[in-house]
Amino acid sequence: MQVRPHSIKSRFRFLAALVLVPCLAGCFASPGGESSSGGGQPGSRLRVALAFPPAENFSPYGADATLLSRLGVTEGLTALDANGAAAPALAESWRRENDRTWRFTLREATFQDGADVTPSAVAAALTRATKAKPAPAALAGVTLDAKADGDRGIRITTAAADPVLPMRLSSPSLAILSPKAYGEKGNPDPVGTATGPFEITKVGGGGSATLDRFDDYWGGRAQASGIDARFVKDGTARANAVRTGDVDIAEAIPVAQAATLDKATLKEAGTTRTTSLQLNTRTGPFKDPKLRAAARTAIDSSTIVKGVFEGYADPGAGIFGPAVTWAESKRVKPAGRADAAKPDGERITLATYDNRPELPEAAQVVQQQLEKAGFTVRLEVREYSRLESDALSGKFDAFIGARNSLLDTGDPVGVLGSDYTCDGGYNLALLCDKNADRAVTKADGTDGTGERQDAAMAAEAAILGTDAVVPLAHQQIIAGVSTKVRGVVLDPYERTLVGTGTRR
Repeated sequence: MQVRPHSIKSRFRFLAALVLVPCLAGCFASPGGESSSGGGQPGSRLRVALAFPPAENFSPYGADATLLSRLGVTEGLTALDANGAAAPALAESWRRENDRTWRFTLREATFQDGADVTPSAVAAALTRATKAKPAPAALAGVTLDAKADGDRGIRITTAAADPVLPMRLSSPSLAILSPKAYGEKGNPDPVGTATGPFEITKVGGGGSATLDRFDDYWGGRAQASGIDARFVKDGTARANAVRTGDVDIAEAIPVAQAATLDKATLKEAGTTRTTSLQLNTRTGPFKDPKLRAAARTAIDSSTIVKGVFEGYADPGAGIFGPAVTWAESKRVKPAGRADAAKPDGERITLATYDNRPELPEAAQVVQQQLEKAGFTVRLEVREYSRLESDALSGKFDAFIGARNSLLDTGDPVGVLGSDYTCDGGYNLALLCDKNADRAVTKADGTDGTGERQDAAMAAEAAILGTDAVVPLAHQQIIAGVSTKVRGVVLDPYERTLVGTGTRR
C-alpha cells in the first residue's frame, strides 16, 4: 500500500494523542506490578492490547470466541489455511463417508487441565455447542450429531448434506474444551480447559487477562512464555501504548492514529470485514421497505471511505468485499427493491459502538446523510458489550457495525444464514424474508466450490434486495506491533493474532 502523507488533520491528532501519554504509564505492567516495558529475551511475555473486552465471560459460543482464538487459547477440530480451506487442527485428517456423514481422526493432544483429548470428550463438547442458546453462528440452520468412533475417531452426522462441515468446524465458537469446562448450567469456562498454546490463568474482571504458556501443546512450545492481555476500548490509547513501548501488540489501530505511528510499527493486511448499516425490519419506521429504500439511496459510501477511513477501506459493494477475491466477478444485481418513499421527518434511532473508533465517525456521516434525505436521527454510541443485547433485540431502528463476513465458518453462506435469515443468531436487521431464506437455504445445500460461490452471491442479491443492510465500507486490518516483536499473525478472517512463533 502506498504511504499516505501526514495531513494537517493527522498532525493535530498526533498532538492530541501526546496529551494522553502520561495516563498510560503502568497500564501494561506485568503480573505482580513488575514493569515489562524494557527489551525482552527469548521467552519474554507478550503485552497485548485488544479492542473488545469479554462480553459473555469468555464464553466460546458468542462474540468472545474470537478473543480466545486470537490469544491462542482455543482450537477446533480444524483451522482455515491462507486460502480459506479447511486445515488440520485437533483433527489430523478427515474423510466424507456419505452426503451427511464425516469421520475425523484426532491427533494426540492434551487439554490444559492434563486430561487427554479423547473422542468422547470431543463429541461431548460439540454436543454442548449444539444445545447452546442462542446457537453459535457457525451452527445457524445446522443440526449435527457427534459420536466417538474407536480410539481416535469422531463420526459427525448432519440432518442435511453439509459439504463445508470441515470449514464449519474451524469456527472459534466450536472450540473443543475439556469436560471440566462444562457445568450443570451456564456457558463453559475456558480457563485452564482449552487446548491452545496459551492457557488463561487469571481474569481481571473485564479489563485484563493473564495467560501462561501451555508447555504440553501438541504443536510444540510457544516461544513466548505468556501473554498479559488488556482490553482497551479507546483506540488512541492503544496506539499510544505502541508508540511509548508500553505494549508489544495492539489490534485495531484507528485510521486516525495510523499516520502518527512510526512506519516500522504499522502493520496492514487485507480483511473480509465489512462495515454496514443494518436497518430494523421488524419494528419501527424501517419495517416499511420504502423507507429502507430511502435510507439506502441517501447513503454515499465513497464519502465515508474517504473522510472516515482515510483510504484504508473500499466503498461498500456488497456483503462480501475485495478480500473475498472471487466475489466481484460473480456478484448479482439485486432485484425487486421497493421504490424510495419520502421520510418526511420520520424519527429514527441510530446506534453504534466505540470499540472501533471509525464507527462513531461513520455514524455521524450517516446521520448527516439521512437527515439530508429527510429523516430525524438520534445517534446513540456505547461500548459494544453494553450494546449487543439491545441491538439483537431490536431496540434501535438502525445499527452500524463491523463484521468479518467469513469469520464464523470461512464459508460465505455461513454469515448469510447467521445474519440475515429468520432463525439467524446474529440477525441485527431482524430480517425474516421468505425469498432471502429460500436463497440462503439453496446456497447452503450446494456442493462444489464454484457452484456454492454462485449460489452465495445469488443469496447476497436476495438479501440486498430487501434493503435490510446497506454496505458502507470494506476495511483493512491495521495493527501496531513493536519492532522487537516477530511472528504476529494477521489473517483476513481475524481469528489469529498470537501464535507459537510470536515472540519478542
